[in-house]
Amino acid sequence: MVNSAGLAQVQQEKPGLPQLNTIRTATLSPAYSCRPAGGDPGYVNTALFLSEYEKKVNSPDLLFNGTCQGDNYFEAALAGDDFSLVADLGENVALGEVSANKAFNFKRVHSFTEYSKFADAVKVVASHTYAVLLNNRDKRGLFVFTVDEYVPGQKVVIRYAVLSYQIGGVWQARADGFEWERKNR
Repeated sequence: MVNSAGLAQVQQEKPGLPQLNTIRTATLSPAYSCRPAGGDPGYVNTALFLSEYEKKVNSPDLLFNGTCQGDNYFEAALAGDDFSLVADLGENVALGEVSANKAFNFKRVHSFTEYSKFADAVKVVASHTYAVLLNNRDKRGLFVFTVDEYVPGQKVVIRYAVLSYQIGGVWQARADGFEWERKNR
């Protein structure tokens, strides 16, 4: 969590924030759960960090995960109070055409089948484009990416563009008591 002193420092430093609407390439390898035993701890090359600040606090924006022989998947909610979600926008969706508006409904048609379906995790599929809605205590944002190359368990090459990205923000106050399994009373 970024406290008010930390937030002031973050705002002053502009901690390597990503350039918006610029397509970049990243290779994530191997899948997080397919790393060799005794290998590098942490996320190393299995995760995408969009800012230097998130890299510093070890809070990735996207994780390439799954078993070596089974299905692989992407996830963005990796800890605690992280409500980040991922949606598969499908095949033949040009990355350069996905605006913040179109990330939620690419065809911009009011039809429930056309609205993007966001989830905790989505299956990795070559040539598909995805949208990631970032939402946790310290950051919020939206980015999109396309899978250009996929070798199950071993690597995924993506092109991505950040559409919105904030660290800290205006939400200085929050209600205490959040727990994933807490019942309403």
